[in-house]
Amino acid sequence: MVFSGNLFIEEKFWLALRSVFIFTILTSAVYIINDIVDFPRDRLHPIKKNRPIASGKLPLPIALFFAIIGVFSAFYLSYFSSPFFFLVIFIYFLLQIVYTFWLKSVIVLDVLSIAGGFVLRVYAGAFALNIHMNVWFLLCVVSLALFLAVGKRRAELAILDIQSAGRHRKTLSFYTPDLLDSYLAMFANSTWLSYALFTFFFPPPPISQRFALYRFLPLTLSGINKWLMLTVPLVIYGIMRYMTIIYQGSKAESPEKVLLADKPLLATILIWGLMVVAILYGIKP
Repeated sequence: MVFSGNLFIEEKFWLALRSVFIFTILTSAVYIINDIVDFPRDRLHPIKKNRPIASGKLPLPIALFFAIIGVFSAFYLSYFSSPFFFLVIFIYFLLQIVYTFWLKSVIVLDVLSIAGGFVLRVYAGAFALNIHMNVWFLLCVVSLALFLAVGKRRAELAILDIQSAGRHRKTLSFYTPDLLDSYLAMFANSTWLSYALFTFFFPPPPISQRFALYRFLPLTLSGINKWLMLTVPLVIYGIMRYMTIIYQGSKAESPEKVLLADKPLLATILIWGLMVVAILYGIKP
């Protein structure tokens, strides 16, 4: 919505909110299914053992009932929203089911599957809003998704010892810290580089009501792309901060926990978001 120039269009806002609601229902149902399948192994995990299903607080039949209701509710609501949105929803569900029963036990494919889920989330939003995604933006999303996926595996190794890691997740027996560190470095670099290239070549969206914050800038400083470059250092800092958190183990076990718990990273994301909105909607090219 932000980069397509639709941030302040009310119709697009409510459409995006509805899409987020539908996708949240599906992802919640998928996570319940995953926890049902994994509950014997989750009991071996120092953090996951406290989840409702692994701890026994939520009976399996009730959990399965809500998972089924969630899946069919998401399918039903997405079908009447957009056929392409429904298609992405369905592909995401199939990917997660295959991941739960097979791909999570296959080295490298497990990480690619997690990243694929993040990418499908973005495509679902793009189809729901019927907007174009810049190729550099898409490459940035893919790189960031792979970075987060590898980070989850590296955090698990930081939490668990070598013996318990293999019992909890089969692929952790094959991933070594050095290998995952190499993956992290590769995808961290590709993330910020693709974002930098996106800011360089991003075609400014047509925003008819854009107001000028700076009316007397010389040509050297004019142009939205040049101002977007100012956000690149924030992205680099955010990636470096997240890598620092990964080696702490428990905090990076889930990306949402990092966003809600780490104040420097949260502040960086908020500043980045405010700068992007100000540049796109407040600076006249």
